[in-house]
Amino acid sequence: MHPDLAALIAAIRPADSAAMQAARERQAQLTKPAGALGDLEDLAIRLSGVLGSPRPHPRGVAVLVAAGDHGVAAAGVSAYPPEVTPAMVANFLADTPAGPGGAAVNAIARTVGARVYVMDAGVNADLPDHPRLVRAALRRGTRDLRREGAMTRAETEALVLAGAALARRAVEEGADLLVPGEMGIGNTTPAAAITARMLSLDPARVTGRGTGVDDTALGRKVAAVRAALERQASTPADPLGVLADLGGFEIAAMLGMMLQGAALRRAVILDGFVEGAAALIGVALAPFLRDFLFPAGECAEAGHGAQLAHLGLKPMFRLGLRLGEGTGGVLAAPLLLAAAATLREMRTFAEAGVPGSEVTSAQ
Repeated sequence: MHPDLAALIAAIRPADSAAMQAARERQAQLTKPAGALGDLEDLAIRLSGVLGSPRPHPRGVAVLVAAGDHGVAAAGVSAYPPEVTPAMVANFLADTPAGPGGAAVNAIARTVGARVYVMDAGVNADLPDHPRLVRAALRRGTRDLRREGAMTRAETEALVLAGAALARRAVEEGADLLVPGEMGIGNTTPAAAITARMLSLDPARVTGRGTGVDDTALGRKVAAVRAALERQASTPADPLGVLADLGGFEIAAMLGMMLQGAALRRAVILDGFVEGAAALIGVALAPFLRDFLFPAGECAEAGHGAQLAHLGLKPMFRLGLRLGEGTGGVLAAPLLLAAAATLREMRTFAEAGVPGSEVTSAQ
């Protein structure tokens, strides 16, 4: 393992248990019935552990969109051709009347004041220079995972470190909430392969329709995942080996974003299924990473629920999303900001001069 990657993994420590206990005690005294804010209460306490304060105050939100292409797309596993990947990168970067970027993630990010970063992690095209494009590609797309490893270990580790570098930049520029996002035609296929291998599940259980493929294409997709697994070239005991064998450049970059976010003690919001595949690898490498992961919603893609169950994480909503790009993660950011605000800004019964026991018994 590259020494910088080993150091990054070693830097991930557990959430601050003392801050979480202090947050629980404060939560119990706030001017509301116990549990009245539902899951927001648990989210606030978890944020206390991440940020090391019983009154957490997360500020900036950044979505980091990594784009890459996949050799397995040649198997007809997507409803869209690979040429869509570079076209969408251009869309992320386009200048529009509303502001930078014309994709869904740009529009949603603008509504919550989130900053969008865009990375070429391995797009199969000559992308024009752009001041907002972060270049990290080592090659133009992965190899076809049906027949050989998608990436070499060196390529994989390089993209993990590139993702970590972008996360560091986002934090330095003010982000306390990081949303790894992705774009890559065909990338739910490697995500399904990773999930099947890491969770020892049958490919049919974790392989979904992605961009909305019909039954015939779904059959090709399941067959592609099964062929990749039958090569028996990786094992869950070697998570980075699984990522290199079955993954994608943008998945490796997102793993780096997650690891670096946790090492810097920032909250990482998980978008959907492809991000979940990266998280499976990450938690296998660094179990304390889980403390810093906040799943947005359970997406419509098959297998996402199995990922979340394995990670022991509860999604914030179910909106039937399956776009990717980090869109669901950006939608979840205001929920986390609001959860933190309740713990930080609400008054306790004593502070408000309200008789807490009488109010509680009256509910």
